[in-house]
Amino acid sequence: MTDLDRDALFIGGTWTKPATGAVLEVVSPHSEEVVARVPEGSTADIDAAVAAARKAFDEGPWPQMAPAERIEVVQNLSALYAARLEEMATVISTEMGSPISFSSLAQAPAPWMQIEAFLAVAREFPWESTRPGALGADVMVRHEPVGVVAAIPPWNVPQFTVLSKLVPALLAGCTVVVKPAPETPLDCYLLAEMLAEAGVPEGVVSIVAGGREVGEHLVRHPGVDKVAFTGSTAAGRLIGSICGEQLKRVSLELGGKSAAIVLDDADEAAAIEGMKFLGVMNSGQACVAQTRVLVSRERHDAFAEALAEAIGAMKVGDPMDPATEIGPMVAARQADRVEKYIALGQEEGARLLTGGTGRPDGLATGWYVRPTVFAGVDNQMRIAQEEIFGPVLSVIAYDDVDDAVRIANDSDYGLAGTVWTRDEQAGIAVARRVRTGTYGVNTYTMDFAAPFGGFKASGVGREFGPEGLAQYTELKSVYLSAPAG
Repeated sequence: MTDLDRDALFIGGTWTKPATGAVLEVVSPHSEEVVARVPEGSTADIDAAVAAARKAFDEGPWPQMAPAERIEVVQNLSALYAARLEEMATVISTEMGSPISFSSLAQAPAPWMQIEAFLAVAREFPWESTRPGALGADVMVRHEPVGVVAAIPPWNVPQFTVLSKLVPALLAGCTVVVKPAPETPLDCYLLAEMLAEAGVPEGVVSIVAGGREVGEHLVRHPGVDKVAFTGSTAAGRLIGSICGEQLKRVSLELGGKSAAIVLDDADEAAAIEGMKFLGVMNSGQACVAQTRVLVSRERHDAFAEALAEAIGAMKVGDPMDPATEIGPMVAARQADRVEKYIALGQEEGARLLTGGTGRPDGLATGWYVRPTVFAGVDNQMRIAQEEIFGPVLSVIAYDDVDDAVRIANDSDYGLAGTVWTRDEQAGIAVARRVRTGTYGVNTYTMDFAAPFGGFKASGVGREFGPEGLAQYTELKSVYLSAPAG
């Protein structure tokens, strides 16, 4: 037994004995040792969770409460979350290997910031409004909760992606079944404790960790009204097809292969510093990572060498060491996947400047890969087209700004991107031309007051801001009779 072991599932707000004795072993990506054992949810557990959510939505008070009442409960959650940020950061680094510096900066604080941002949106949201009708009478327009929501987050930023779904769903009056990834169930146990303490009514939230079979069962469940998923594009296509067959509401936040365009007037040091974070954040396991670096043909070689020197000097190691900048991959399969792409890049003819295959020096255990920079990459190479999800950057030469925009847009994905320039207006002009859902000029961040999501194969729908809250509502028009006269 460890301090992180659990023996129950959180179903309908109650700690419940699982339907089977199946166990998920949570393995440290650094030590390769089991750090916790928790119940593995089954399809029977999903059925129980959906039944609780269905009853709470159809018969319970939650969807009928005034928005201000739900806001008060979520405000309680925010206060409880703020008090446990350090604990949450440690748990996430333990279960999935994110460097504690990144967990303390983003994995734990960003979810809390989301709660606060959604609360601000909910206080001003037009839950019910009246507008003049075209036929002489007024029309009441209502935002009503969409119903029972299946929230399915990935393992790379587990709390960030859970709360981007759970919080707006709760504020809208929905009930929710969360299915965490089997690699990262531990952070959701902390969340469950907070939800119970915050005063979320019985049945409103369930959390059942499990694998793909359990996830697909949840997606297909007739008691679910909407699916909110973050993960791979391949899984998103399957989920989207199932929801399409059932006419079930769905939002998908999927993969990316984002391009950073470095214009000739850019501050090279600032751009390279930006790539050190944006290119390999969370050890490269980030959907918004800027993994294609586009540089003019004249500057390509010098910039690529400087970038490789900076990336190659980053500290790889124990995620619990505050000095660590790049930690392990989440699992052995992920490390193997990244290494295969590194080998493929060499086979395709890209020039390896730093990194390569093989375990980094000084690390006897753990699913580590070498941070890698390729130069001379052609945008048609697989390492430039496919999402690697590891610390691997490709430097690509362009002829002029039009060519840079063309290369940036020559991708199945359209999630994020940046442009680096001393001329902000020139940067904004580039931003308007690159087909991605989010973009940065000399920076990149997610502002929780603004919509986040992707074009093309990067997804369907948006998270954050009033647009993200609206994803969890249905619109109803109520036609009023014209006044007598």
